[in-house]
Amino acid sequence: MSDREQHGCPQGWKRTTLGEALPIHYGKARNQKYGTVRDDTPVYGSSGRIDTFHRALTGGPSLIIGRKGTVGATYYCPEPCWPIDTVYFTEATADEDLRFFKYLLDHLQLARMDRSTAVPGLSRDDYNATDVFIPELDQQRLIVAEIEKQFSRLDEAVANLKRVKANLKRYKASVLKAAVEGKLTEDWRKAHPNVEPASKLLERILVERRKEECLNEQVPLDVTFFDQLPNGWCWSRIEDLGAVQLGRQRAPKYHSGHNMRPYLRVQNIFEDHIDLEDVKEMDFPRDDYEKFKLKSGDILLNEGQSPHLLGRPAIYRGELPGACFTNTLIRFKAYAPVPPEYPLIVFRAYMRTGRFTREGTITTNIAHLSAGRFAKIEFPVPPLREQQEIVAEVERRLSVIEELEAAVEANLTRADRLRQSILNQAFSGQLLGGDTNRAPDILSTFSIAAESQSAYGKDGHAGR
Repeated sequence: MSDREQHGCPQGWKRTTLGEALPIHYGKARNQKYGTVRDDTPVYGSSGRIDTFHRALTGGPSLIIGRKGTVGATYYCPEPCWPIDTVYFTEATADEDLRFFKYLLDHLQLARMDRSTAVPGLSRDDYNATDVFIPELDQQRLIVAEIEKQFSRLDEAVANLKRVKANLKRYKASVLKAAVEGKLTEDWRKAHPNVEPASKLLERILVERRKEECLNEQVPLDVTFFDQLPNGWCWSRIEDLGAVQLGRQRAPKYHSGHNMRPYLRVQNIFEDHIDLEDVKEMDFPRDDYEKFKLKSGDILLNEGQSPHLLGRPAIYRGELPGACFTNTLIRFKAYAPVPPEYPLIVFRAYMRTGRFTREGTITTNIAHLSAGRFAKIEFPVPPLREQQEIVAEVERRLSVIEELEAAVEANLTRADRLRQSILNQAFSGQLLGGDTNRAPDILSTFSIAAESQSAYGKDGHAGR
């Protein structure tokens, strides 16, 4: 016995099947011989409206149902249209409201009937045999009106949540940008006017490097075209603050061997996050292992990626002991005493502002950032104590943003459940009537959006 039979038929509704209540027909490939001549007729496939045609197969209104591909997706078309051969369609009759049936089919989630092993498909036999309860036409219209009223409120709440989500994304970018421009720590500098300038820090790093690596004198960086930095800061190159290295190339000869080790690649590196869901292994002989093994504090950046994600960085913190990295990643190892969290902030800002994209080269749809070009990019250096303050301030602000983002995502998910709950009540006969259960109260979704927007507004200026 089905769930619908267990709950019983709502009063005044009749028990039937989809095949009896709403017969469906196969769509047709576009053909000049069929249909009625009509300019700019919408053409529907299983993914929705896809084109226009100068003939109409249906007189409208029509209900389009995905048959292959996007199985069970429904589209209500109030005008004449042409359903192609990847869909089913039906036209309205005098005793049915097609909008009611659209919501009914959405409630039934026809995609669950897909039993295909290759291309997703909806069997007409399965569709026809599905049990349903159907009210009279006047009640169909009342139910549609109530569903659309509830959905309208829900859509407004979802739109508010999406606006908050977009604002939080922009705020995150502005926090990172303000951090590398010195705006986040303006008040701190006023309270600490006598800290050692960044130029002294760079001098000490370069002295130590010359001792260890026999470096020659470097050509000064031309800062003519750069923005003015705060007092005590200076411009340098990325390579002056840390060692830059490209990972080892994958090759068939490394697919097996006596020194199999896990390695990270571009698919594992997200912004400030390393994903270990899909980690592969290859052979790293002793010398290669010593050269490419990762150490806690190493920053890994995507060498090849979609242009707007080029240089996406994360810090390796020993999550995968013994791991190495491939040449789809660039490693940056900060020189002491630079805290790696500060370069990470700079790299995140450079990714979000497009600085890495400008330095990359594009082949087809993939951008590449060579280790050599990356190493020469300008780098804003604050005094060491101010770097530590920037790290703390950015972490504080971003943690607030991340909490709000999590709340917004949770409520967007909740909105999807509320939508299905509204349909559940509609087709169990509970959406209408004086003493029956009402549709779920979605005003709390508005409150989450309002609270998130308020919290964003209270701390919405990255420079303060």
